[in-house]
Amino acid sequence: MSQHKVLVSACLLGERVRYDGSSRPVAHDILEQWKAEQRIVSVCPETLGGLLVPRPAAEIESGFDGQDIVQEKGKVITKQGHNLSQYFVRGARRTLDIANGQDIKVAILKANSPSCGNEHIYDGQFARQTKSGMGVTVATLIGAGIKVFNEHQLDAAQAYLLTLETIAEQTQDSTEAAI
Repeated sequence: MSQHKVLVSACLLGERVRYDGSSRPVAHDILEQWKAEQRIVSVCPETLGGLLVPRPAAEIESGFDGQDIVQEKGKVITKQGHNLSQYFVRGARRTLDIANGQDIKVAILKANSPSCGNEHIYDGQFARQTKSGMGVTVATLIGAGIKVFNEHQLDAAQAYLLTLETIAEQTQDSTEAAI
């Protein structure tokens, strides 16, 4: 059976790449299995975009989300008002390049992040409150057909991955039978 690679936020794998120099490692059997199968491709879109560790916290402005940033309709800003949008967009594009280069169809990214949040992101007020929306990298990946999950959705990600691999295997079997 063909095994797809999985894009995973570096901070979830214990790499100290978050804005404050920390990580958010996740201990889960599915991640351990993927590590053993050498499926994981680690990325941090923000560092790929040129941001340093540590760096000022950044959030997408109120009223916008990652799709808006990609379309240049809003900004990713620091609490002091500095516009970091170019770094977030560059990181999203570089992440997509990595995913495309490895034919990745599934990503596990950090919940709530202005880059990686897939359902919620911080609300732009720097008060640790979230709103519905997606981060810049998620918008970019989804736009390219990559399914994005967060660290709380590993079971769903595993089920989706198995479905992809089953379909790929059935397609290969029927192609071979036709030859």
